[in-house]
Amino acid sequence: MAKGEGAEQYSNASLLNKPVSSDGIQLAGKHERRNRLSICNKLCYAVGGAPYQITGCALGFFLQIYLLDVAQLDPFYASIILFVGRAWDAVTDPTVGFLVSRSPWTRFGRMLPWILLSTPLAVLSYFLIWYVPPFEDGKVIWYLVFYCLFQTLQTCFHVPYSALTMFISSEQKERDSATAYRMTVEVLGTVIGTAIQGQIVGMANAPCIPGPGDLMEELSNSTLGNITQPVISLEHTKTAYMISSGIICAIYVLCAVVLFFGVRERKDSCHPRSEPMSFFQGIKLVMGHGPYAKLVMGFLFTSLAFMLLEGNFALFCSYTLGFRNDFQNILLVIMLSATLAIPFWQWFLTRFGKKTAVYFGTSSVVPFMILVVCVKSNLIVSYVVSFAAGVSVAAAFLLPWSMLPDVVDDFKVHNPDSVGHEAIFYSFYVFFTKFASGVSLGISTLSLDFAGYVTRGCSQPEEVDLTLKLLVSAAPIALILVGLLIFRSYPIDEETRQGNRKLLQEQRDNEADSETDSTELANMA
Repeated sequence: MAKGEGAEQYSNASLLNKPVSSDGIQLAGKHERRNRLSICNKLCYAVGGAPYQITGCALGFFLQIYLLDVAQLDPFYASIILFVGRAWDAVTDPTVGFLVSRSPWTRFGRMLPWILLSTPLAVLSYFLIWYVPPFEDGKVIWYLVFYCLFQTLQTCFHVPYSALTMFISSEQKERDSATAYRMTVEVLGTVIGTAIQGQIVGMANAPCIPGPGDLMEELSNSTLGNITQPVISLEHTKTAYMISSGIICAIYVLCAVVLFFGVRERKDSCHPRSEPMSFFQGIKLVMGHGPYAKLVMGFLFTSLAFMLLEGNFALFCSYTLGFRNDFQNILLVIMLSATLAIPFWQWFLTRFGKKTAVYFGTSSVVPFMILVVCVKSNLIVSYVVSFAAGVSVAAAFLLPWSMLPDVVDDFKVHNPDSVGHEAIFYSFYVFFTKFASGVSLGISTLSLDFAGYVTRGCSQPEEVDLTLKLLVSAAPIALILVGLLIFRSYPIDEETRQGNRKLLQEQRDNEADSETDSTELANMA
């Protein structure tokens, strides 16, 4: 609050000391029109966020069950692949952010070349993740190599794309609007990823392997004449995964092309960029800014909660709830609900503030997390709970990316001579969330191994059911509560944000005036 008041006083004092002329008003209006984004610009920018969410949703919801039931890896090795892949992905984020911040400006910009050049190899490595090699001994190495390779190449796409938010316009209102477009398309991307992967794979779901209890039930059914022979083999399931991954790869390439040709990257200001800094100086820079550290830590815990839910929900629906043939439809309902709720949360944060939206949006999922494990397995109830939970998922998508530009603006206000570090801020946020998700996936898969998970089993031991309930309900709720407690100390409220906006606009106007004066003096000379 104090920061906001100080910014307001400073801004007002500066405006009083600065004469306002009709030329200045015209210049400000021209500046505002120049930074205004068309709907086409916003849509092309938003489309660029779809590949990350489509592939991330497919990997998040289906990779664990794919490695266990289709590739038929031991749960221990599957946990190693998931943990090492996510941990490697986390390490590459600040590394790529550091490299992007030091890359030279080209005629296409500084971010867009990274996006274009990383796309071909990224789609190839993604496709090979969903291919089951014809050998057994090196299968773990195969998945580990291509999973890590894809994560690296996707980072070369996503980190520059995330930082691009700061370079499509200098107007905070335009960036917020573009972010809302982006989040809508990204959540729609999760719907597409869930629909493509889930529906294609769901039509070729491999038969499970019955255990002793399942054999007794099957024998009982056979005496009643209810004998059904599975007509879908494991090979059909493998082919279905490859078809869905091929479609996703084609969408990935199309979105990258639309982004590259539909968005113009703009230089942020007339200031020269700061001298390149080392990797560890970058860590010290971003984590030394208090609002950024608190924002990252708060979203670290809340994002981890949703990642635990995402990584284990397919198994939970298949085994604990018993909806083996319907889990992909339940996931689709969650993502559709989230897509519809994005405009609501954009209105909510504009009307009541972003910090308030964090409290309401994140906590609204808690009752439904409790309900889904307490109510007896019922398909209709599961659909209702899934739809309601999707509303909170939308807030989890929108709010971090809407609040990060505010933190970067706050850093610029307090460090006006340190510029050109936007990619570092975005990459370290992604680093912490991805590293935490790697830990969560590794621990959750190991927990299933210790509980006695049966690969491709028609049913699981009670210990596995209990473990899945903890992973999709109790643990996420605890993480959400910790994250909300951290957000209580987050200092950037609406007053501070508006003060920062005025100060930055004033700096840009001064730079424009200085540039105009220099041009006039040069012409006179």
